[in-house]
Amino acid sequence: MDMQTRPSLPRPLTMYRALLRRDATYEGVFWVGVRTTGIVCRPTCPAKKPLRANVEFFGRLRDAIAAGYRPCKRCKPLRPSSGTPTWLEPLFDALDDAPAERLRDADLRILGLEPARVRRWFVKTHGMTFHTYQRNHRLGRALLRLQNGESVTATTFEAGYDSLTGFRDAFGELFGASPSHARAQGMRSPLFGRRVATPLGPMMAVAAPTGLCLLEFADRPMLATQLQRLRRHFGAPVVGGHHPYLDQIESELLRYFRGDLRHFETPLISPGTAFQEAAWATLRTIPYGRTISYDEQARRMGRPEARRAVGRANGDNRIAIVIPCHRVIRADGTLCGYGGGLWRKQRLLELESASCSRLDGTRPKVSGSRERESQMPPAMLPLGS
Repeated sequence: MDMQTRPSLPRPLTMYRALLRRDATYEGVFWVGVRTTGIVCRPTCPAKKPLRANVEFFGRLRDAIAAGYRPCKRCKPLRPSSGTPTWLEPLFDALDDAPAERLRDADLRILGLEPARVRRWFVKTHGMTFHTYQRNHRLGRALLRLQNGESVTATTFEAGYDSLTGFRDAFGELFGASPSHARAQGMRSPLFGRRVATPLGPMMAVAAPTGLCLLEFADRPMLATQLQRLRRHFGAPVVGGHHPYLDQIESELLRYFRGDLRHFETPLISPGTAFQEAAWATLRTIPYGRTISYDEQARRMGRPEARRAVGRANGDNRIAIVIPCHRVIRADGTLCGYGGGLWRKQRLLELESASCSRLDGTRPKVSGSRERESQMPPAMLPLGS
């Protein structure tokens, strides 16, 4: 295989085991050609699994198509992967168009959605029901209006409440203070969250008063746990709304995915243990377009024996991309350990490699016990395709 033009692949046995367990972390890393049927599938295809002798693996979908395989009708490999299920997209479109609107079960059914299914997805992904998600978003906007001097009465109706009593009770339950107290004396600001679209799927961004405190892919299993940890640490709820740091990171991500930005300027606040904070600080010293091994990261921290602990700390990183844990790989150059999925880790490295090649003619390096040229190739397809 020409490593200049084609992505490196995990070992065949590793890929076959991932296929058997439908491992979503390998989405985009490889595709499977089934010789007996002539179709190409994703690693997560729900179809009956073929024997090992009847499959071959491809690092690029177009190579499988060129080899004569046709796309599977069940897993639809030509469709882009996304952190938001396709069936839920109409709901997020509606929320983006009218963030202050109060959607009830009847409105969900008009959108072709079953309320119980929506509820299960929000509880699993965000740790709250959809209606709680909506309510917190409206109340967060209400708090901002009160802090800007708007009257409690006007804020009540703008937040979609029919009575002052209902608004006061909901506001007090979420923020632990009355609306009039928040307006007159101020109170601890909530954390403001926003769903940010990227070519690799939607991300959840959360801003505290002093900086960005979370940036995670929306389908990451740890997202709900990370949000709970932030609520406990800051003693404040996460609500929807506008915030300058959310605007800034959204703008910077757009430039990053275009290949036009190498250094993020959005202020960060990422509390953790002393070891975690040291690991995250070391991650931020890895230059754009370069990678290091876990062993090298541990040595840079002065803890050469703590390679496994470094991996765990990287896994607890709450600010993906900006704190670039995707730039840490195994000493042999293979990928592992990325909460957003290995396919995203590969795409991020490919993006940075292609940008370096385009702008200054360099290719990324892998630092370890010896420094060698990385095998990460330019992006195999446009991001988001």
